[in-house]
Amino acid sequence: MSRKLEKFVVLFDNTNLLYFPGQFLSGRVLVELKDDTQALGLHFHVIGEGVVRLKSKRRERIYDKENYIDFRMRLLGEPGQPPVMLSPGIHSFPFKLGLPPGLPSTFLGKSGWVQYYCKAALREPNSLTHKNQQVFIVMNPIDLNMEPSILSVEPFRCDIDHKLSKVMCLGSGMVECQVCLDKGAYVPGETIEITATVTNNSKVTIKSTRATLTETIQYFAKSKIIQSETRELASLKRDKIRPNEMDQWHNEQLYVPPLPPTNLRGCHLINIQYDIYFIISPNNMEKDVKLQLPIMMGTYPFRTENGSFDGKLGTHYPSTLPILRPWLEEKTFK
Repeated sequence: MSRKLEKFVVLFDNTNLLYFPGQFLSGRVLVELKDDTQALGLHFHVIGEGVVRLKSKRRERIYDKENYIDFRMRLLGEPGQPPVMLSPGIHSFPFKLGLPPGLPSTFLGKSGWVQYYCKAALREPNSLTHKNQQVFIVMNPIDLNMEPSILSVEPFRCDIDHKLSKVMCLGSGMVECQVCLDKGAYVPGETIEITATVTNNSKVTIKSTRATLTETIQYFAKSKIIQSETRELASLKRDKIRPNEMDQWHNEQLYVPPLPPTNLRGCHLINIQYDIYFIISPNNMEKDVKLQLPIMMGTYPFRTENGSFDGKLGTHYPSTLPILRPWLEEKTFK
């Protein structure tokens, strides 16, 4: 059939390939033939799976998997029946099925992924099988309006008093820091407003202060964390603070790039967490002082009382789920 088969493709009715849990997945398998052709059957398989795969430091293979969809149907032919003769031209075989509720969002990471795809197989009487497949994207939205209201109405604060010592114990003093975010949950396209006060009561110059948005991905196998990686997504930096001086941040803004939502709800192999770190870097041998403020990343933003989006002027909300994530190859956050 290889010379007779001119086209064999899976086409979805939704051309942007984006679906939500509970929606119908519909489309057709197109078969274009040059001559009369016999076929035993056309098999269609819809798959959704989460996979974690990596090698340990001992080069041992670590693998775990969970299935979300495993649906099979025949679009042509019946078991035990003679071959079906297909005439020259284009043949269309429709399909339609409901996606289960609670599916986790599509996600691609370095050591694991959640993916959805359809496979079609056209079998000949001579035992040859022609195969093709098509990926589709699932977005399981997190509506921030359905989350605890404290995430929207209460600024998120973190305070610390840290003692700095000069080298060789020549002196010391306290550094006071208060950091506040405008809220505790965001969606891609928004900005995170950071207000901070850093008071340097020590005898050590603070080299710099920095606010960073990070993404932490945890991979699980057999219910244990087997790998965790944290990457910096966006940052702001301020210059030095001399002894007995103070620096203030007034609603400094960090842009939230296109990101998958927090937690990958419905997936038990991969967990995603987002944080704002406020980092104080002393100008001596001491390690950086880090304040961690966990935040939630959703899909639908907060709404006002009249139902409109509670967005700042100029906010642009991405319409698609990020699949390619170039920062996965960048240096990890430490």
